[in-house]
Amino acid sequence: MPNFMHPITKESFAIIDREIGSHSFSPAEYAILRRTIHSTADFELANLIGFSPGAIEGAIAALRQRVPVVVDVTMVKQGVTGMLAKTFGNFLISAVERVAIAPEGKTRTETGMLRCFEEFPEAIFAIGNSPTALKALCSELKQQTAPSPALIIGAPVGFVFVEESKAALAELSVPQIRIDGRKGGSPVAAAILNALIVLAWERETGEII
Repeated sequence: MPNFMHPITKESFAIIDREIGSHSFSPAEYAILRRTIHSTADFELANLIGFSPGAIEGAIAALRQRVPVVVDVTMVKQGVTGMLAKTFGNFLISAVERVAIAPEGKTRTETGMLRCFEEFPEAIFAIGNSPTALKALCSELKQQTAPSPALIIGAPVGFVFVEESKAALAELSVPQIRIDGRKGGSPVAAAILNALIVLAWERETGEII
């Protein structure tokens, strides 16, 4: 089985493994957590990350089926472009890039997110920056039952509407991976996505990337 992981990444993962020690995460959950810690050096994420039942397996299947991937901002898009390009090549779109000027009282990310949801309701959605985008998506999902996103990654960061938007996501039965509390960010959302892509690619090809 080919292994293309860079030696520095291997060493970093080994350090994380030693510092985390024993844990109750499944192998797939831990692979995602480890990559988020690798991208942030924040071990507190181990206490903040949450997975709904079946979310990882569903996301792996969706990636292998080449479903679209919708992210909230360009930074998340840039963080996963390379990994998607060399694996499944899923259509990747940033919600904020869909909107030049938002309606009064709305943000470009929430407006773009709703447009993307209307066009790609069964996509994988990853929010790493905009709590308004996550909150708007959750409000829309409350009003309909199907179709449902393959996965929502809820990891906006900050102080205003952040915890409220994550609480709204937690109330939904949609497959989800959350970073609770105020922490998160574009690097975290990108790391979760990249970890899922790696897991899906290993399942597809047997290669470790």
